[in-house]
Amino acid sequence: MTGTLVLAGTPIGDVADAPPRLAEELAAADVVAAEDTRRLRRLTQALGVTPKGRVVSYFEGNESARTPELVGELLGGARVLLVTDAGMPSVSDPGYRLVAAAVEQDVRVTAVPGPSAVLTALALSGLPVDRFCFEGFLPRKTGERLSRLREVAAERRTLVYFESPHRLDATLAAMTEVFGAERRAAVCRELTKTYEEVRRGPLAELAAWAAEGVRGEITVVVEGAPDSGPEEIDAEEMVRRVRVREEAGERRKEAIAAVAVEVGVPKRVVFDAVVSSKRA
Repeated sequence: MTGTLVLAGTPIGDVADAPPRLAEELAAADVVAAEDTRRLRRLTQALGVTPKGRVVSYFEGNESARTPELVGELLGGARVLLVTDAGMPSVSDPGYRLVAAAVEQDVRVTAVPGPSAVLTALALSGLPVDRFCFEGFLPRKTGERLSRLREVAAERRTLVYFESPHRLDATLAAMTEVFGAERRAAVCRELTKTYEEVRRGPLAELAAWAAEGVRGEITVVVEGAPDSGPEEIDAEEMVRRVRVREEAGERRKEAIAAVAVEVGVPKRVVFDAVVSSKRA
């Protein structure tokens, strides 16, 4: 029989938030794959548990190489526990490759639910939470960051992002440019930790605050776009907008997708307009 892959959520701040099953799984697993073995050691000491199984590292740098090894353990009947530094594996953390590989081999995959920065920030933001999108980390380069934000400029669901403190000011400035100065947002810092802070307000106001420097783990929650209905523009105007974006450095595929979002039409409509314009 094959083994079981267990994805275990770990505290995002306060170690007291660790689910009771986490200690049980740490003690019982045949293999514990940890994003940072030093952090795992501190966690197990805080929980008063000693892993009986082999402890190996599993992080972005060795994820591709170590996945086949762990799948081999699973196929041999082992119970493999995957933990990351904070929160749930696979959610902007290592784990997706291993889960996909395990599923491919019909290995059972289960989870120990735990704290989530995404859901915690949503709940504290004061913004609508009935429908939301998790966008993870934005690209580091300015042009790519703006392009990604333009893709969701008309998204009506609440948006959730992770961001590093030294890029927060640039990200909020870009959001102000793309989403508008008055779009509501919340910056959640150091969730569940001693210096937890939730700063709420218009994007322009938050961008000015962040320009002074911010520390800690950051989650940004942004209000969805208002429902203004599809913009009524003709094919010529769609083509013009695509050309403007291309001249600014965007690839045609990305420009077409962004314009489709702007005007509220399927990408195929914009694509056909561009093709027809070239033929003409």
